[in-house]
Amino acid sequence: MRFNTALALCFLLTFGSAATVARAAQEEIQVYLDDKEDPGKVSVDLHNNDVLVGDKQASYPGERPPDHVYRLTPEFNFGLTRTLEAGAYLLTSLPPNGDPVFDGAKLRLKYIAPHDATAGPFWGLNLELGRTRIADSPQPWNGELKGILGWRSRDWTLAGNLNGDAPLARRNDTATAELDFKMARRISGDTSIGLESYNELGPFRHLEPLDQGSKSLFAALDTVVGGHDLNLGVGRGLTRDADRWVVKAIVNFRLDGRP
Repeated sequence: MRFNTALALCFLLTFGSAATVARAAQEEIQVYLDDKEDPGKVSVDLHNNDVLVGDKQASYPGERPPDHVYRLTPEFNFGLTRTLEAGAYLLTSLPPNGDPVFDGAKLRLKYIAPHDATAGPFWGLNLELGRTRIADSPQPWNGELKGILGWRSRDWTLAGNLNGDAPLARRNDTATAELDFKMARRISGDTSIGLESYNELGPFRHLEPLDQGSKSLFAALDTVVGGHDLNLGVGRGLTRDADRWVVKAIVNFRLDGRP
């Protein structure tokens, strides 16, 4: 399958299913693993998020009601060293009754510690800084530090991310936590199926009860199509604050001439 066919598949999975998104669905829905670009290599991940059933009410003044909003986020990946990768996000969305919108941009730096990529434990850190429109976040300037911890065998991959998010404005020092998990089993070749869990925990200084905050569970498929990595998922919200049904598609394309 060539580049344009894989790209068409990505958009069919999103636009073809009544594109929507809500406040709990961020510009990217993924559990970070140990993947990174080699030094000098460049690629782009196309993140597509489509919420089938979401909240129709704004939760703060100026927020765009999140129901029926589709997000497409190109993420550019630049390999710096054997352990460091830089990234840049361009955030875009399509409201249900409007034109495409540019929502902001983010930069990140990811560190993956040296390890055996075929089996055993791995860990890393991801630092992200960016600005989004008030329609998507009550605090436009934000930073995130993501801890990455995982383990891999021949057929299984287990991983978790502990995320700390904080607004960068001096008048607001509230940092929030999120804990995400992935469990996947290889079923053939480059294809695996599994579960992904995304769990907002509230402020670090006073974590919320388990039935509060956005918490969702995804059935996920990871495979390779025409040489391009593909992650597909269907998610179900488990709490009142979560989007009820979400689909996602992430496609990776290499930009440096690699097959």
